[in-house]
Amino acid sequence: MSRISYLIAGAALAAVVLGGTTLAQQPAAPAAKAPPYATTKVEGTDNVYIFRMGNHQAMFIVTNDGVIATDPVAYGKPEGAVVYLEEIRKVTKQPIKYLVYSHHHYDHIAGGKPFKDAGAKVVAHKRAWERLTQLQDPNTVIPDELITDRATIRVGDTALELTYHGLNHSDSTLVMRLPREKIIFLVDTIPVGSVPGRGMIDFYPLETEDFIKKVLAMDWERMIPGHPGPGGRLGTKKDVRDQLEFLQYASETVKTAAREGKCWDGVEKEVKLPKYESWPGYANNLPFVLRRYCGLWGRGT
Repeated sequence: MSRISYLIAGAALAAVVLGGTTLAQQPAAPAAKAPPYATTKVEGTDNVYIFRMGNHQAMFIVTNDGVIATDPVAYGKPEGAVVYLEEIRKVTKQPIKYLVYSHHHYDHIAGGKPFKDAGAKVVAHKRAWERLTQLQDPNTVIPDELITDRATIRVGDTALELTYHGLNHSDSTLVMRLPREKIIFLVDTIPVGSVPGRGMIDFYPLETEDFIKKVLAMDWERMIPGHPGPGGRLGTKKDVRDQLEFLQYASETVKTAAREGKCWDGVEKEVKLPKYESWPGYANNLPFVLRRYCGLWGRGT
């Protein structure tokens, strides 16, 4: 090997040892940042749209006689509902007939006044009305029409079924189903392909398992979640089954540790669920999951 060859080889070795990079090793350019909001039509439908603001999203349906909108997703972003309404107006000039709340949590339903001003009737579960009436948040519109167990909203040629299936992520969650399109809109209780996080703070663990089984028994093929799934994809029944299995596995794991007296600190420091470590949100959200199940099995709450 010539001296020049030795020098080249040595330089290449030094680059490897010292963490240097050659042209072939240059780091990939960072992925383009998603715009702050976007509106997309759901593939395979004529009139179903998703509005995304940040990491929150809502569904709206355009009919030949008006629009059914859901969740204004304007918490912490007062302009959010205005933008949402403007996005609908880019699609249609039909009147906004209804605004349906998925549940009573502000991060999804605050800021709906522009819809109310546009003539929409605000619909929610009666428990949402009870909570919102107590709290009187100035940025959250009190519902006009209340649902107990089930109801159907009909506008033009579209029917949207609203059903209540008991306690889950909240005590006021409605499942919204479009029977013709076989699509449901379901917020927070069943994240798509990821570990649940802060939403565990008021989570009803055992009741949620029953809720998920009821959702699985419904007739649908795609689920629009309240937070985008990985890559923005919609959910499937497999995603729902996977989430149920995750919760059951976490529950049984923590139950064993709780009965050994390890709740709270011991569980949060020692318990891992390696089967799910590849799921988005695993590192950040696992403590919320463990804490909630310690509440159940360690304190009975």
